[in-house]
Amino acid sequence: MQPQLLLPREVKFDAASPSFSSMLQQGLAHVNGLQSAADEALWRLAAGQSDNLHEVMIAVERASIALELTIAIRNKLVEAYQEIMRMQV
Repeated sequence: MQPQLLLPREVKFDAASPSFSSMLQQGLAHVNGLQSAADEALWRLAAGQSDNLHEVMIAVERASIALELTIAIRNKLVEAYQEIMRMQV
């Protein structure tokens, strides 16, 4: 075993790198935008302003997949938090 592996490393944060909260906010805003675009496409199709069903279905599926991914990430974060809370100090 190499002794330098046992030494603590200095963690350097780059001021230009985004924080976790800003990345989370951007991700949620993107998912919200996809949901809004899908809703708008559905409204246009229902109102007869659009006749391209393919684009509407693609927008709806994108929004659905993004929401499912968001829920999966949230579940993993909650599981990680619960695991940390179960740790004994």
